[in-house]
Amino acid sequence: MKKLSLLLFVMMVSVLIAACSNSKNESNTSTDATEETKPTETAKTEVSEPVEVEFWHAMSDTHEKWLEDATAKFNAEHENITVKLVNQGSYGDLSQKLLAAAKAKTSPTIAQAYAEWMTDYNKNNLVVDLAPMINGENGFSADQSYEDISEVFRNDNTFGDKILGLPFNKSSRVLFYNKTYFEDNGLTPPTTWDELATAAKTLTKEIDGKKVIGMGFENGMGSELSMWIEQAGGDFVDEKEGKVLFNSEAGLNALTFIDTMLKNGSARMAGEDGYMSGPFTRGDVAMYIGSSAGIAYVAKDAGDMAWSTTPLPKGVEQAAPFQGTNITMFANSTEAEQAGAFEYMKYLITPENTVDWAKTTGYLPVRESAQKGADWTSFIEANEPYQAGNAQYAYGFIDVRLPGSFAMKNAMQAELDKMLYENATPADTLEAMSTKAQEALDQAK
Repeated sequence: MKKLSLLLFVMMVSVLIAACSNSKNESNTSTDATEETKPTETAKTEVSEPVEVEFWHAMSDTHEKWLEDATAKFNAEHENITVKLVNQGSYGDLSQKLLAAAKAKTSPTIAQAYAEWMTDYNKNNLVVDLAPMINGENGFSADQSYEDISEVFRNDNTFGDKILGLPFNKSSRVLFYNKTYFEDNGLTPPTTWDELATAAKTLTKEIDGKKVIGMGFENGMGSELSMWIEQAGGDFVDEKEGKVLFNSEAGLNALTFIDTMLKNGSARMAGEDGYMSGPFTRGDVAMYIGSSAGIAYVAKDAGDMAWSTTPLPKGVEQAAPFQGTNITMFANSTEAEQAGAFEYMKYLITPENTVDWAKTTGYLPVRESAQKGADWTSFIEANEPYQAGNAQYAYGFIDVRLPGSFAMKNAMQAELDKMLYENATPADTLEAMSTKAQEALDQAK
């Protein structure tokens, strides 16, 4: 029933997106992130009259508290701009509510959004091209330029000749590990798949009266499969052609590697725990791959446990996905609202704010000057768990942003679950995932 519900939700999302379009879309929807954007239009973004900006988000706990404090400070410093935060629950809830609001023409001024959502919004003319604002007289200052934003994050927001968002909460996958378990067993953090598999086997045993499993995998593995395939030396999807490429030797090697650890008992899924941070902080698993944004949650629950993170072990290649949302602006807002929202979006990613956000949450600074600045470098030197994500900029990549990407990942997860929980073979799983993924992308064209 859960799988049926998921499929029905994906179908509903597709219908809502289609309903949002009032006429045939003739805009450029290219998602080639390597194409250089050279906007020529400019726009004035001065705010000369009181305006309210509504910002829909999905932050919680420590992350939401930081956002509330930063927004209160912004509002106090800008007498004509009031940003109203609206928490919409989970990312799934946020996505569904944004689509419903778009259909009803009641979208907020701005919202958190994954790039794949923005692809659909752009297709239906729902969002604002920020390039004229960025290049306008009230754009970015010389010492906090747009080009100072890391290229991988600029690419994530670039769609053909449009810039449809600014980066906000950006993270990377890292390997969390129990330092005590490793040190007591003469192990060092793994740097390769082979070392990862060996450490998982070694640490799958009873430790201090507790049954420990060496490695943990998050339930939503379908959304991070591109990471494993890239590490195996393969290609995931050709964005230009909209073609699935992972039904390959590299794809099979990736699934086989995961399946082998699960079958020999040296790895487990999060299962009913939901996320691996719980089993990890309880000492039930020795290591797991999770988001750097989970650092704050692990730190809160780990107590006296000695733990840290390390860069992702490599297979044939080193590859680390950069994930998380951007902030996009909706076209049904007024020019005054858009001007106020743009000031706020810039504010959230000043060097000072992006570093403070990273320190508080485990997300990463989005500006190169911030990443290299003394404030951040001294902080991560003193706080080891934050170093791994920072080390992965050199080989980081962004995920697929094609229309239908959301449906594609859900279809992949449904097939992958058959290998994770129902003993389907890696080969059969790979074939089925490839077929279902291609169907999802084709249906969205």
